[in-house]
Amino acid sequence: MIVIGADVHKSTHALAAVDAATGQLLGEREIAAREQGHLEALRWARELGDELVWAIEDCRNLSHHLERALIGAGERVLRVPPKLMGVSRRGEREPGKSDQIDARAIARAVLRDGIERFPQAFLDPVAAEIRLLCDHRDTVVVEKTMLTNRLRLNLLVLDPELEAKVPSRKLDYPGQLQRISRRSRSMPPSARVRIARDQVKRITTLTREAEALKRELRDLIRQHHPQLLAETGCGPLSAAILIGQTAGASRFASDAQFARAAGVAPISVS
Repeated sequence: MIVIGADVHKSTHALAAVDAATGQLLGEREIAAREQGHLEALRWARELGDELVWAIEDCRNLSHHLERALIGAGERVLRVPPKLMGVSRRGEREPGKSDQIDARAIARAVLRDGIERFPQAFLDPVAAEIRLLCDHRDTVVVEKTMLTNRLRLNLLVLDPELEAKVPSRKLDYPGQLQRISRRSRSMPPSARVRIARDQVKRITTLTREAEALKRELRDLIRQHHPQLLAETGCGPLSAAILIGQTAGASRFASDAQFARAAGVAPISVS
């Protein structure tokens, strides 16, 4: 058996083929992160041997097209959590191109821990949609939080009394934003007042976007995984995280393997 480690990047992917029985490096290659590069990788790997396992560092946005091409060609593809590669990377340090060193480290991390302990890559279009929407909503919420904090600082300068009356963590509530907007219209024109007004508008827009995304996620989950929403305490956001992060959990051989890949396996402590 040959394990091919893949260190993925935006423009290129570095590959390293390692013999599973001896740990010997059989070959290295760098391919373009395009369809033609994927075909070249398959031809190169199949010239090395018939029994292949592809080990790809788990960077979904960068590895998506390579994974899809390999799975479509009938190849066995494993996802390797980056946190498991530290020991292998240190063992591979030597003069040379760092991408190839990392590709070797990925392959040897799989050999060190055992091929059967890693989950196979699994393509689930619905789960991918849910994960993307969930991640996008998180980005919207982070931006809204940042703007809310800046608006409170501006309000502290413009109208300390009004700022003191706004409860903590409620500045982005529609009623509070309307109150601030009305008060800003009576303030003397200045750059800070203009910025505060823009912040109120943007926070309002981001709040609507976040709620729209939450509704979209809820509708997707109701359509494809309604049983999750039936669980006590599991709303659309919790369900979206579970689906997006654990799609194809059946590919794990045991609950313990799944916990290890998710980073929640128990550890020994005194």
